Amino acid sequence: MGSGNWIVDNLNSALAMWNGRLAEIWQLLSCSPEDFRGGGVWTVMVGINDALKATGYALLVLFFVMGVVKTCGSFAEMRKPEQVFKCFIRFVLAQAAITWGLDIMLALFNIAQGAAGTIMTASGLTAATPLALPDELVDIIEDVGFIESIPLWAITLLGSLFIWVLSLVMILTVYSRFFKLYMATAIAPLPLASFAGQPSSSVGVAFLKSYAAICLEGCVIVLACVIFSGYAASPPALADASNAAATVVWSYVGELIFNMLVLVGAIKMSDRLIRELMGI
Repeated sequence: MGSGNWIVDNLNSALAMWNGRLAEIWQLLSCSPEDFRGGGVWTVMVGINDALKATGYALLVLFFVMGVVKTCGSFAEMRKPEQVFKCFIRFVLAQAAITWGLDIMLALFNIAQGAAGTIMTASGLTAATPLALPDELVDIIEDVGFIESIPLWAITLLGSLFIWVLSLVMILTVYSRFFKLYMATAIAPLPLASFAGQPSSSVGVAFLKSYAAICLEGCVIVLACVIFSGYAASPPALADASNAAATVVWSYVGELIFNMLVLVGAIKMSDRLIRELMGI
């Protein structure tokens, strides 16, 4: 319910937008791809994965033949039992990777999801700490006259715009992680077929490492949200009340936006951080 003051209501509306997006992110981080948006998108991606398995098996034979040609200097080497057995094992493992690739990827996701859940439990947080305007700041804003409130309108408009943009960037980044998971799941049979040949196996290894990195992004995002919740639990200190109302509000909004920028930056860089740690 509005307070009757446009400046206070505008800031509260922006903070409500931010709190809503933060709560949505908190739910997304504990959601599996099968449950995301009712599982409809996941069903489609699984269907595409099954359809591409036929292409994956064809590439499996191609990569296998290319690997045999490149690794064996002559046909005589293929007459060695150990060489034949080695190629046979590689072919079988590559075929198994295509057949049960979806299960392997879900296992990787569940491991990362378990780590994110452990971080949530260890932090003692069951939800993101919401932001709210301090009562002292509301009193300062409501006590100013019409002329003195004009600078506050400009500060409020600018601050609210920044908060809305940051909240949208933040939620879009988290949603894009699910899109990357879906796309990797759909095309998995194609890169996994590269395990059939030793020279091409690096493609499959890089794919699995990239998928693991996408899964582990959730852990970094959880950590960023936990740190920000610590900031939210100790809101920015108000400037000296003897200062002008515009100065007090600008100081509060500026520090609040800085804390939000830190969170959004950490979420945006989660993929880069994980890839650097994994050497991708």
